[in-house]
Amino acid sequence: MKRHLTLHNDIQEVPLLASFIDEVAEACGIDMALTMSLNLAMEEAVVNVMNYAYPKDTVGNVDIDAEFADGRLTFVLSDSGTPFDPTQAGTPDLTLEAEDRPIGGLGIFLVRQIMDHVDYQYSDGKNILTLSKNIQTINQ
Repeated sequence: MKRHLTLHNDIQEVPLLASFIDEVAEACGIDMALTMSLNLAMEEAVVNVMNYAYPKDTVGNVDIDAEFADGRLTFVLSDSGTPFDPTQAGTPDLTLEAEDRPIGGLGIFLVRQIMDHVDYQYSDGKNILTLSKNIQTINQ
């Protein structure tokens, strides 16, 4: 199973992402709890691209490819915005009170908690973030 979605860097398009994830999850036979987690992880990753990859007032795209094979669901996000490796973000100190923590860093932490594999590369002028999850489908 393979699916593709292109979004503009406009958070008004986030509902299209949620529908895409739901469609992919249904095609793979994934249960609702995991679907909700995947939606959360993908929204964190895609909204970060929408908000930070392109200069203010510049229209850009976020391409999302989904593939399910051999018990692994993989999402590849790519954009031609400013190079940024979210995997280099440190682990936030969750022992601090919320008001004492620096802003940012929780999104990629959350993505890492939900997904089994997170990888970044910059190639041919594109940021490429690969997120994958080993899954047991309800059809197995």
